Amino acid sequence: MTEQLSQVLQEMGIRQEGDPVLRLTATLFDLPAEVEAARAVEAALLSYVPRLKAIYPFTKGVGIAAPQIGISRALAIVQPPDSDTHISLINAEVLSVSAETDRKAEGCLSFFDVRGEVPRPLSISVSTLRLDGSTEVIHLHHGRARLALHEIDHLNGILYSDNLPAGALVPTADSADSLQSWDYS
Repeated sequence: MTEQLSQVLQEMGIRQEGDPVLRLTATLFDLPAEVEAARAVEAALLSYVPRLKAIYPFTKGVGIAAPQIGISRALAIVQPPDSDTHISLINAEVLSVSAETDRKAEGCLSFFDVRGEVPRPLSISVSTLRLDGSTEVIHLHHGRARLALHEIDHLNGILYSDNLPAGALVPTADSADSLQSWDYS
């Protein structure tokens, strides 16, 4: 089933592993000068969310970064599973991470057929820009932190599998917690 979903994602325009755009460091926005460009990228990313949710349950939430749709700009969005609101990460920079971590299975729209147990900090502080060019520092915990870090990695040309040992990825069907939700408390 996930191999079919990988094909559907590719047909939707989601760039797949091996596409060079996924390995680039995304170009930062100059806000507010590029506000229209940032709005257009954000709107493009948001347009994927209902289509993605229509093909898969995304019990852990959904995130998508501009490089995944072929746009090498520093903007990603994340949406927790039980929320209609999203977090925009524009020129996101991780300022701090907690010493406390956990390991959870992550997947990626760009290679949907496998999962890997990724260690991530339980809490982070992130600097991001608003569309008016002002800086906002957000504090994210548990599942929201994991979602944001996954997408921020994309903006830096990093795939979650880069930090896993060889052979650590397992087919989605064999991943014990591929459909279990993360903690969002």
